[in-house]
Amino acid sequence: MSLYTDKAEEKIRAIGERGTPARIEVLAALLASPKALAHTELEERFGDEINRVTIYRVLDWLTDKQLAHRIAGDDRVWRYTAGNEELHQHAHFQCEKCAQVVCLDQVNLAFAIALPEGYRSHHIDMTVRGECAKCRQL
Repeated sequence: MSLYTDKAEEKIRAIGERGTPARIEVLAALLASPKALAHTELEERFGDEINRVTIYRVLDWLTDKQLAHRIAGDDRVWRYTAGNEELHQHAHFQCEKCAQVVCLDQVNLAFAIALPEGYRSHHIDMTVRGECAKCRQL
């Protein structure tokens, strides 16, 4: 994961923050993954290398710094992803069978929504639900 580790460290330093080993490794794992990852998946991936509380703290820090974003699944589990420069302006696909979530970066959500006077939006959430290719084959 060296390429992703270097990229993660570069992204953290680019915002003027300190790249701790845990921050770099968690961000690198998110950058390397083709799907959004739940905390438990990261816990399994790191084993004893990074403890579960540190993973929670790093995920919160990454979302606060907008280096990653989280997606709420129907199963009430937060999943995290990174790498998209427009973190909150794309759609997601969630498999209704295995709960896997992937970003749909090619879906453009840059459209105008008429909000009441004085309101301001921060991001748009759009989730397409169905079956992933793996689950369709079962």
